Amino acid sequence: MTIAVTAVSGQLGRAIAQALLDMKLDQPIIGLARTPAKVTGLGIDVRPGDYDQPDDFKASLAGVDTLLLVSGLAAPDVRIQQHRNAIDAARAAGVRKIVYTSIQGLEAGTPFSPVVQSNRQTEADVRNSGLIWAIGRNGIYIEPDVEYIDTYRARGKVANSAGSGKCGYTTRAELARAYAALLTTDGHDGQTVNLNGTPMTQAELVAYLNRAFGTRLTYREMTPAAYVADRTAELGDFYGPIIAGIYEGIRLGANDTPGDVAAITGRPHQSWDAYFGALGAELNPLR
Repeated sequence: MTIAVTAVSGQLGRAIAQALLDMKLDQPIIGLARTPAKVTGLGIDVRPGDYDQPDDFKASLAGVDTLLLVSGLAAPDVRIQQHRNAIDAARAAGVRKIVYTSIQGLEAGTPFSPVVQSNRQTEADVRNSGLIWAIGRNGIYIEPDVEYIDTYRARGKVANSAGSGKCGYTTRAELARAYAALLTTDGHDGQTVNLNGTPMTQAELVAYLNRAFGTRLTYREMTPAAYVADRTAELGDFYGPIIAGIYEGIRLGANDTPGDVAAITGRPHQSWDAYFGALGAELNPLR
């Protein structure tokens, strides 16, 4: 049985494809990408996989049994139809099972809510597709905070509107491991699962960053309105409010969820002590 993974030109899709390859399965793995020529180093067949080109997408799914559908990045109203194109193509091509990468977050009341609503609509479309299905709701990636460390260091603080709310962060590596399991086992078919690690506050995140990077950052809470203005000034009118809305959702408890990773994979999500400890050891091998 052949497994296809969409968006292998992106970080999550590529990580999932690699996790499947690392399992050394006795079944073919193919990748789908908008521009297959841009995908190098995976060592698998990469076929056209543009959500806006359903005929090409259907042709690329010939012989595929199971499809991993990575959520697109277009505007919410656009991505709903893009996902429907992919689901329809999968059904027409004879795909048996579909696994969808959804998100956690508030469905109303924040600037991020339209993105969450679009994912919920695709979840409904997946459930109603007539295919076997499984849905993962991803926690917030921890990697952007790690990659932002130079800016945090220059400012001396982490400032956002999450307040004391807890967030179930995750890593792409942990998500890849969980989705590989959802694709290759049937124990969670017909289920929607949360994919995140132990929730933590921003103050706890700052303490982990300080420990790994040797910084002396502090956490400063901002009002939601002030943080929207801050993110909009840096990221623009589209992405700024969306990012700010994620943190407003954290403040309101939308991301304080117990994760299901251990039940899916048989191993708990990597602890934050272990993650940041390994990061600190890599950065400071003699410390």
